[in-house]
Amino acid sequence: MATLVRWEPFRELASLQSELSRYVNGLVEGNGRTMQSWVPALDVWENESELVYAFDLPGVPEEAIQIEVADDTLTVSAERTREEEQSSDRYYRFERRFGSFSRAVGLPQGVDESRISATYKDGVVEIHVPKPEEAKPRKIQLGSAPADLEGSAA
Repeated sequence: MATLVRWEPFRELASLQSELSRYVNGLVEGNGRTMQSWVPALDVWENESELVYAFDLPGVPEEAIQIEVADDTLTVSAERTREEEQSSDRYYRFERRFGSFSRAVGLPQGVDESRISATYKDGVVEIHVPKPEEAKPRKIQLGSAPADLEGSAA
């Protein structure tokens, strides 16, 4: 018997958009002229009350991380430096990326920026963004027009 798997095109589009965003953020920084040397991985999830953005920043000291929120955009930037080791009789291989990065992600409209919090533990920055309150519909009573708006024939 064959097993059917439900195709979810929107999930695949979201995954593609995330990968493209990461790739483009890795190529272009600021004015589009400089190449970035690395872009950290990002996980995003939500629960009932908040969105959580988790950036992998191993080897980056807490004081080197900047987090900014402006115009419904969350921007995380930092710099990871390489510690130079000199040795005359050994060969060192460097595969980890170093340098500066800046990564921006959109936030939902209506987020209260003053309630955003961030933690840094074990090389992971978690940014907690409370979900905005949903707009509640307002009921409007039908009734007669106000007396001062009615015309009078004097």
